[in-house]
Amino acid sequence: MTRSRLDLKLRLTLQIAALMALCLAGAVGWLLLDGARAGEAQVARIADLMARDLAFQRQQMQWVRGAPGVFPDLQRLAPALMAPGLCIAFRPAGADGLQRLCSGAEPDDGRTPELFQRLYDGLFGARGTAERTVEVAGATEGVVTVSLAPETLAGKAWREVSRLAGLVAAMLLVLCALVYLALARALRPTRTIRDGLDRLTHGDLSARMPAFDLAELSAVGQVFNALAGRLEAALAESRSLTRRLIAVQDEERRSLARELHDEFGQSLAAIGAAAALAGQTAARDCPALVPECQSIGRTAQSMMQALRGALLRLRPPEVEELGLVASLEGLVAGWNGRLGATTRFSLDVSGRLDPLEPAFAAGLYRIAQEAITNAAKHAGASRVQLVLAREPGPAGDAVALTVEDDGRGSPAPAADGFGLLGMRERVAAMGGELSIGTAAAGGLLLRAVLPLPAGDATS
Repeated sequence: MTRSRLDLKLRLTLQIAALMALCLAGAVGWLLLDGARAGEAQVARIADLMARDLAFQRQQMQWVRGAPGVFPDLQRLAPALMAPGLCIAFRPAGADGLQRLCSGAEPDDGRTPELFQRLYDGLFGARGTAERTVEVAGATEGVVTVSLAPETLAGKAWREVSRLAGLVAAMLLVLCALVYLALARALRPTRTIRDGLDRLTHGDLSARMPAFDLAELSAVGQVFNALAGRLEAALAESRSLTRRLIAVQDEERRSLARELHDEFGQSLAAIGAAAALAGQTAARDCPALVPECQSIGRTAQSMMQALRGALLRLRPPEVEELGLVASLEGLVAGWNGRLGATTRFSLDVSGRLDPLEPAFAAGLYRIAQEAITNAAKHAGASRVQLVLAREPGPAGDAVALTVEDDGRGSPAPAADGFGLLGMRERVAAMGGELSIGTAAAGGLLLRAVLPLPAGDATS
């Protein structure tokens, strides 16, 4: 199961938004608690004042005998103490009567959501009531109760929370937008890093990272540059070793071709001459041996032809003397001569390809030779087409070698001790690229693109 991947900027912005939401929740909780404490302190202060005032009223009545007055007189302090939703009540001791004075709620208290009202009542409903005992000379006169209506406390808390939430929400939107833009600006170099990694993946080891302002990205860039430099040096060393191995291999092939030509070829020529001489002697002295002598001569001649083909593959005609195109034409003609009845070989050339640097031309010839040999021996094709073209490129001209057949279509095992692996090594040593795919006719399509050497690219 693949996890959804969020953009880093969006992820960090969402995390900051979540942190801000937690801070908002904490601020709202503190605001509610502080409001509840303030309401509790308010009713407690009013209850204390009313208890002292009522006690003072009773004392005044006791000091002045027969003085007119009403006890308790809640109106004496009420105008200065009353607030929206506030109720003041007095219950005399040992009596059932209750005097009560209340003010109306604020007009907008009814706008408080019911859910918020219930939540506030459940958390802080008991904090809006205070009771005080009124005592005079050690005797209890009654109990004064001061309370704030729950809807008033909840409405006040809701107004403060709404203002705070609106302010914080606006600040949160602005902050998230600024954070996202700042992160987008700070992380812009990651595109450069991604492009560099993509170039590195596709074999461009010259990719390097510029200096970045952020220390973390700068460290990544330094590691990238060091890695690319080491890979480039390792690839250059590998190509150098491959070129040396290919040169040694070609030299061994030339040496083997010389030995076969000088020793095995001369021996076959001697066998053919001896068979001809024996045939002449047999024709004169023993005619019955003439067919055997002729058979030996034909066998020696067949082995000589096979040896010439092997020598041609081991040591092809000197490309610097005949030219690449003429050498390839001879290669194609040789295969048509051997397999023309079952497989037809063709060569198409476009662009100026001669003269080329001898080592470059010889490498191209070897690649074409191995590709055609592999197709002829393992593809089971009726048609093999070789296309050689000079193509322009951003870094200079290149030579594209394409070998296409209509055979089985799957890469065959290495042939002649070299095969596809040898072609890859030779193409890599020459700084080119080799691709293998399926041809339009269903067979194998092999394409090698090799950059021309500096001298050939400008000619």
